[in-house]
Amino acid sequence: MTQNATPPRVLTIAGSDSGGGAGLQADLRTFFACGVHGMTAVTAVTVQNSLGVTGVSVIPPEVVAAQIETVADDIGVLAAKTGMLATAEIIAAVAKACDRVHIGRDGRIPFVVDPVAASMHGDPLLRDDAMSALRTELFPRATLVTPNLDEVRLLIGHDVRTHADAREAAKALHALGPQWALVKGGHMHDDPECVDVLYDGETFLELPATRIDTIHTHGGGDTMASSIASALARGMAVPDAVRFGKWFVTNAVKHAYPLGSGVGPVSAFWRLPDDGAFSLS
Repeated sequence: MTQNATPPRVLTIAGSDSGGGAGLQADLRTFFACGVHGMTAVTAVTVQNSLGVTGVSVIPPEVVAAQIETVADDIGVLAAKTGMLATAEIIAAVAKACDRVHIGRDGRIPFVVDPVAASMHGDPLLRDDAMSALRTELFPRATLVTPNLDEVRLLIGHDVRTHADAREAAKALHALGPQWALVKGGHMHDDPECVDVLYDGETFLELPATRIDTIHTHGGGDTMASSIASALARGMAVPDAVRFGKWFVTNAVKHAYPLGSGVGPVSAFWRLPDDGAFSLS
């Protein structure tokens, strides 16, 4: 990118994590590390730290929609992703706003739907009506959906224990309408590898990576989805963007760090220089 040129712009539609480990904070860190300009449509403000979520304040749906439309109309969006969407009413508002600014569905602006349904501590983040709205309102508009195995179970009732199960789950998810479905294998803890399965309705692509022995994985799903969105904004095709996201999040997990008394976040810092960062020379 030439000096002073406007970088690719990526929008995250997600909740705020007061502990800074996940949510839109993780997205913005990842966007920066991927060399894109990050924008936000805030859906909810959570009260959380490394030990869990103790409160959620939801943003009015019309305010969420206005954030999307305002940045799209002026700054422009080359890719968008979702995180925690909190309520069925917000999901409906997001779907309508995305249609108005050509995110998803018509293919003009790639749309990554990360169906965040629970925190990594097990705290529920979506009611049943919101889960239904995800399936009916956002999946048909999505370029790519990126559920983990817990979210697969909530969305389609599949208990994924093997790679064959993951392929069947990818088929069922694709039948809900997205162009591509990615079933992430990080929660298949008995498998020595983390194998993600990508499916476009015809072809499966398996993406393996060595499993990393750490408890510090907070924000891993957000980081993968936002790195994929960054790659899409830079013009990559979906399979290559997913490969990039897999590579990015694997390195982020390798460099995860402890924080507070509980689970620490994956780190985007591995993409930044670690020596002389504060030197003026």
